[in-house]
Amino acid sequence: MSVISEESVRGGSVFKDISAEDEDGQPTEIESLCMNCYHNGTTRLLLTRIPFFKEVIVSSFSCANCGWSNTEIQSAGRIQEQGVCYTLKVKTKQDLNREVVKADCATTRIPELDFEIPPFTQKGSLSTIEGLLDRAVAGLEQDQPARRAADPEVAEKIEEFIQKLRKLKDVEREFTLVIEDPSGNSFVENPLAPQRDEALTVSRFKRTVQQDIQLGIRAEDDLDEEPEGNDLETMRNEVLVFNTNCPECNAPASTNMKLVQIPHFKEVIIMATNCDSCGQRTNEVKSGGATEELGTKITLHVTDPSDMSRDVLKSETCSVSIPELEFELGMAALGGKFTTLEGLLKDIKDLTVSKNPFICGDSGTTDRVQKLNEFGEKIDKVIAGEMNIHFILDDPAGNSYLQNVYAPEPDPEMTVEKYTRSFEQNEELGLNDMKTEGYQEENSTTGTS
Repeated sequence: MSVISEESVRGGSVFKDISAEDEDGQPTEIESLCMNCYHNGTTRLLLTRIPFFKEVIVSSFSCANCGWSNTEIQSAGRIQEQGVCYTLKVKTKQDLNREVVKADCATTRIPELDFEIPPFTQKGSLSTIEGLLDRAVAGLEQDQPARRAADPEVAEKIEEFIQKLRKLKDVEREFTLVIEDPSGNSFVENPLAPQRDEALTVSRFKRTVQQDIQLGIRAEDDLDEEPEGNDLETMRNEVLVFNTNCPECNAPASTNMKLVQIPHFKEVIIMATNCDSCGQRTNEVKSGGATEELGTKITLHVTDPSDMSRDVLKSETCSVSIPELEFELGMAALGGKFTTLEGLLKDIKDLTVSKNPFICGDSGTTDRVQKLNEFGEKIDKVIAGEMNIHFILDDPAGNSYLQNVYAPEPDPEMTVEKYTRSFEQNEELGLNDMKTEGYQEENSTTGTS
């Protein structure tokens, strides 16, 4: 067994960029037991970095004796700050070709069949929707001969269910596929990118304590400790520094945190991470206040290059849309950011074009790559002042901000609307289940009963 030094991990030499021209990037071969015929086979491991995506471990097993083979993919990157849930309405056979990255900790559900694949029951995979269905069918068929001998009635019911799963591939009726991943490392392709996909809904959520324990990032006996004292004044007067890991290379790094007052708005918490190992620099913004009673929709008519220097605070609950480009970015896609309008547009271009894993190499079709490149060129024209657009920030939590250069007077090119949130928006923000009145009396009654 080879020994990997900590310096090589930090320097990124273990994970090499995947490339057809790299003749040195050969997989490591390990002799291992075949679970089909119990003879020795060969497992090949390849530690690689997919460009604009993340570090992965690709493993492949083959047995020369019986011909059994198996492949799987595991994420070698960090666990994301929030979990992710993809809900896809499968309406046509083309939807079955969507590429899917499914982590081993993800739960897969098909509500119409009351079917669920629990977490950690399958290995991580890079496949398609059709591939996920085939894999589910293969898993159910695996022990059918033994079931028919032991309990024919149960085997018959499972066979009926297998036929229902197979029939889904005909897409005679619309069905829903849900992939919920607490690690945040799963992905479902949007073939319409950078436009919004009406059939695909992406939502972020905060992990529960039980999910943290399952992922191994919290001990079973770990209890949340209440903070002592009021640290608000400390945060206002100084920069707090705490240790973390770099989101790019996972090396130890430091994060600076500061409470900042934005003029004509409110206090926000700005966090910045700098990595000395790879040079990666990231920043994130959290709202320092509560969720507002009303949502906020800010519309700016961009007519001059000077608009690019306007300050923008985009909270993690804020969506961005540009009607002229038929573009919409959902909440939490870029996280919270405090930057300029130019900086936010560049981040949008990087997310949809430069760092889109499904337009790189063999996975990118010519039409899709051309469409995304045209979108990137339009963004460049907007930044250069050669194209006028309407830039819309829609934040149901009311915690986003776009600078008014005429303040305190009204801005003739900008409108700010306040609106009442819908039930669905309150559900995404977790407000429908939040009880803020009478909970003290309820708790005291429970304690004395």
